[in-house]
Amino acid sequence: MAVKKLCILGSTGSIGKQALSLVDRLGIEITALSAATNVKLLEEQVRRFRPAYACLSDENAAKDLEVRIADTNTKVFSGSEGLKEIAAVSDCDTVLNSVVGIAGLVPTLSAIDAGKDIALANKETLVTGGKLVTAKIKENGLKLLPVDSEHSAIFQCLQDSHSASGLSRILLTASGGPFWGRSKDELRDVTVEDALKHPNWSMGKKITVDSATMMNKAFELIEAMWLFGLDPDSIVVTVHRQSILHSGVEFKDGALLAQLGVPDMRLPIQYALTYPERMECSQERLTIEKMAELTFERPDYDTFECLAAGTEAARKGGLAPTAANAANEIAVQLFLEGKIRFLEIGEMVRKAVSNAVKADNFTLDELLEYDSEVRRKSLETAGIA
Repeated sequence: MAVKKLCILGSTGSIGKQALSLVDRLGIEITALSAATNVKLLEEQVRRFRPAYACLSDENAAKDLEVRIADTNTKVFSGSEGLKEIAAVSDCDTVLNSVVGIAGLVPTLSAIDAGKDIALANKETLVTGGKLVTAKIKENGLKLLPVDSEHSAIFQCLQDSHSASGLSRILLTASGGPFWGRSKDELRDVTVEDALKHPNWSMGKKITVDSATMMNKAFELIEAMWLFGLDPDSIVVTVHRQSILHSGVEFKDGALLAQLGVPDMRLPIQYALTYPERMECSQERLTIEKMAELTFERPDYDTFECLAAGTEAARKGGLAPTAANAANEIAVQLFLEGKIRFLEIGEMVRKAVSNAVKADNFTLDELLEYDSEVRRKSLETAGIA
């Protein structure tokens, strides 16, 4: 059943803004919105969509918003507890989670416990807590709908339930980011500005850097494991510079199905919100001419150390993906602040994965405690703490 009432976590980011651009046409009511610190834009969104709840991660920003929208009926929450609360109490059927980082995990679990379907654009939810999340989704009989273009493509290719049972491999495509084809020596002195120039997609800073290091592709491999039930060696990463073929599946008989389209996030966002229905979408249509020169290459695991380390974390399982994510979040932030160089991101992630503890079973509290420990050690590695 298509979404009727929606809570958006991360409404001022790229995914959140694009989702809000669709809701009027789709007849969706917005019941809650959240942002990190962007008070001005969140105020505009509150006044436009009149949600019952709003939340800002920063407490001072939340107080500012409360004053700004005192003339409305929207109740303002703050911090991680506020995010968790609006994900659960919001009068909605679906929570679209586009929060950046592991901060998205707890509100996802909170929403599931409250009986909400999840439209997931937050990679870290499944990267770190895939075992916990998928178990709760199954236990509560809820839907977990992928929003990422690659996972949406795979999901769309598996709608024939008879064929889906014969899934053999996944073809996971990667744009390669702005640095594909360069050697390690050529990447030593790249700047933040260089890393933020993605050739195909317009995204937030964190995920754009993750694309430049190819960390995001390792994370998407881990996501795909949890979403579609395959081991990491059955998920084949290929670099497809044009971002036209968004991903595909191979069945036991060798048949390969793929989903193609222009690089535009509106289609996967809309499909998650209208599933299982398909509705008109205003995005540009893919033409035969644009498919004339599609190329596919093997990943360069030596140069893109984050991809290699993240793939190792996928194979190790347990808390190794949590270690990879924690080290990466710290490293990307330090890189954006000019405190480390680009290649040091991969070095920090590799070290965290190599030292990851073995733990096949863990609670949410244990996961979060380990996340904090890895972050502390990563700062020490960088000479910051």
